[in-house]
Amino acid sequence: MGGALSLTLGSLLYPAVLGVQKVDSAPERVIATPPTGPLTEADRDFVVEVRSAGLWEYPVGQMASRKGTTKAVRIAGEHLIDGRASLDAACRRVAQRLNITLPNRPSPQQQGFVATLKADSGKRFDTDMATLLRATDGQALSTIASVRATTRNSLVRALADQANDTDLDHLAVLEKTGLVDFDQVLVQETTAPTLPAQDMTPPPPVATQPEVVLTPPANSTPSPSPSVG
Repeated sequence: MGGALSLTLGSLLYPAVLGVQKVDSAPERVIATPPTGPLTEADRDFVVEVRSAGLWEYPVGQMASRKGTTKAVRIAGEHLIDGRASLDAACRRVAQRLNITLPNRPSPQQQGFVATLKADSGKRFDTDMATLLRATDGQALSTIASVRATTRNSLVRALADQANDTDLDHLAVLEKTGLVDFDQVLVQETTAPTLPAQDMTPPPPVATQPEVVLTPPANSTPSPSPSVG
């Protein structure tokens, strides 16, 4: 099982996650000058990335809370659902104020992540989920830090703050499962991306399709984000 798991996650995790390469290489060209500060291409790409990440991590959280075989995995799933729903709400508010078009579906790569975990079951699901999310959320921290340090837009800065808090919470609960394969995480974080751009980019929304809303559970108590609202 160990060899098969290593092969599966190795191929699954090999490319970099959406946005890491795109944001880091995006020129600091100002594309708009709203009252909240100049908006660059990197700022816009970051807002889209936050939305796209939520569109795949939210259903994975639902899977984990439903079919995780340990309490720690189910708790991690609940944190994914709550955190991503709250962050997505802030992201959609920011996008509306900054006139940024958001996707309604994650990237093809991220859709592949969801499909792989949907097909998993038992301990295989637990381990794959914990390792995959630990790798992608861990890698996203560098993007968040870069945007937080360089943006001149106050709304993007506040969104980066909330994204940082959310990612750190998710890293903590994933590590508490005791199932993270840190060798695979290291591979993910040190391997250059190889997928074509179209596989790492979420498709544009269909004009007639309602905006997808990630709804928190009724008993959820998401962290407030007044500066983003």
